[in-house]
Amino acid sequence: MTSKEPIIKVKHLTKKFKDFVAVNNISFDVFKGEIFAFLGPNGAGKSTTIKMLTTLLEPSDGEIILNGFRRGDNNDGIRKSFGIVFQDSSLDDDLTALENMKLHAVLYKVPKDVRQKRIDDLLQFVELYDRKNNLVKTFSGGMKRRLEIARGLLHHPKILFLDEPTLGLDPQTRNHLWSYIKDINKKENMTVFLTTHYMAEAEKIADRIAIIDHGKIVASGTAKSLMAETKTNSLEDAFLNLTGHEIREEEINSLERLRNHRSHMRH
Repeated sequence: MTSKEPIIKVKHLTKKFKDFVAVNNISFDVFKGEIFAFLGPNGAGKSTTIKMLTTLLEPSDGEIILNGFRRGDNNDGIRKSFGIVFQDSSLDDDLTALENMKLHAVLYKVPKDVRQKRIDDLLQFVELYDRKNNLVKTFSGGMKRRLEIARGLLHHPKILFLDEPTLGLDPQTRNHLWSYIKDINKKENMTVFLTTHYMAEAEKIADRIAIIDHGKIVASGTAKSLMAETKTNSLEDAFLNLTGHEIREEEINSLERLRNHRSHMRH
């Protein structure tokens, strides 16, 4: 049940890397209990924004208040308020599913008396209970993502950040994943903040959408209102109308450069 009370407030948020402005004076609210999609082309500023919201990056300017905690004043309070599932798996492949969950429970100080029940419940919820003693290295991509969602929910966060959670997964697995997300959103009234490149997913699942391009928010609203605004019939067409059709190479090129640099360092 979405309330009109913001759980994330962002005002005039800016991030500069030397002369490059990655995020340029953006402001938006995310309401309690809503599923909020933050969309944009490669290199538009999505990941930089998420990193600032989750205290991984220091903003150059602006204000973030998350679950009542102000960024910079109480970063610990902010960190306890959210769970996160990154694009790339952050699980320990050499541990079992259960060991990964237990490690997270200790890190987040989940009380001992409720720890095991919470772990069991979540593993059942993502249909991995029967595989709890298997090493994560034996899991498929979809199973790993489900385990990461279970792990991200372990400490009862108020907000779940999902950064491209379905990247590289087949359509059936993606469908299942969104079913879990919608289910947990309803059951625990959890706010979900997601990024995805699959526009049809965002159109189907998100209550509201903000589109960022070249570091600025160019539009926000429901999928329907964005389609009406751009006189288009799908969110994908609305997105292309607002951000242009050209392929963005910025992010891809910088990743390529980083990989090449690393391989030179090794040789």
